[in-house]
Amino acid sequence: MITYLADIPSPARGVLHLWILPLRAYALFIIAGIVLAVIWGNRRFVARGGTPGRVADIAVFAVPFGLVGGRLYHVITDNELYFRPGRNPWKAFAIWDGGLGIWGAVALGAVGAWIGCRYYRVPLSAFADSVAPGLVVAQAIGRLGNYFNQELFGSGTSVPWGLDVFLRTPGGVAGGIAGCGPANIAPEFPTDYIKADPTVLCGTYQPTFLYELLWNLGVAALLIWADRRFRLGRGQVFWLYVAGYTLGRGWIEMLRIDTANHFLGLRINVFTSIVMFVVAVVILVARRRVGREDPAMLVGRPPKLPEAAGHSQTDRADETATTTSDTTTSTPDTTTSTPDATTSTSDTTSTTSGTASTTSGTASIGPGAEGAADRMPAAKSTDSGATD
Repeated sequence: MITYLADIPSPARGVLHLWILPLRAYALFIIAGIVLAVIWGNRRFVARGGTPGRVADIAVFAVPFGLVGGRLYHVITDNELYFRPGRNPWKAFAIWDGGLGIWGAVALGAVGAWIGCRYYRVPLSAFADSVAPGLVVAQAIGRLGNYFNQELFGSGTSVPWGLDVFLRTPGGVAGGIAGCGPANIAPEFPTDYIKADPTVLCGTYQPTFLYELLWNLGVAALLIWADRRFRLGRGQVFWLYVAGYTLGRGWIEMLRIDTANHFLGLRINVFTSIVMFVVAVVILVARRRVGREDPAMLVGRPPKLPEAAGHSQTDRADETATTTSDTTTSTPDTTTSTPDATTSTSDTTSTTSGTASTTSGTASIGPGAEGAADRMPAAKSTDSGATD
């Protein structure tokens, strides 16, 4: 008999403790997503003609801005969680408990990226196109953090892939079904709570985190295919990412039952998704005939180094000119020395002739001398070798 998995079980906890250091699953998945986006974005940027490591340089500006923007968006749109009676406003800074709005992260992260691109003198559009696939995959990875936090799920369901949500309590102490809260409100618990023992099933819900995870991976595949097929550039990949992501986020958001503010009868994230989808489509249509950036534009230039104290560029130019003049002036001296070398050669030749004459004189001394020469064959042989 084959037994199939019925429903998706929730993790027992969202925080692991390494001695006194809490390891929060949400934070770890966010960090992993950022690292992947930077590494992959750098490879794509280099493939387009950019300088290796430049994406990481710009990420130093973009990531902090993005984290602040994401938290601000969440706190503003869900302010009742922090600033209503009975709430702790300092919890607004507890980013490790979850709560990052993607629209704030992208908007303020783009400001940080713009500053970085200006600093390194590369087009913002090329940077955005390079990191877009990695960004949407990073969002998919981040949804695993929601799974461990047992949050942001949809309404009750009986589908085989439904998410089982269990009661969590401080330290995992025993509790009852009443601890899950009202039936029409999502049973979410503080991230440092642990599944109660014995377990209490609060209900089975739509795993919207899983829907968005899979949708984002599909969007990433679409971006890679379209970029290779049509050689997209000048922000087209980025705006295709915005259009693809918002198309899925809209209908997935409508499945969720967690607390949310509404605008014009819609959850605020649904309304924002509709607006951003329209904006993205309009921009894509307007830029449908533009080509990819010239690779030379992506190289950029390092920041201009400050001049040394008391040493202007004009002074360096004068020194260069003076050095060139000195080098030119020294050239005739080298040429002038040539006749001396010629004269020396003549003297050597004369000396050689004198030596030859002396040898002739010696040879004509007489029979006695000739006999002496015959008695010294070794000396004669040595002289011949030196002459040759």
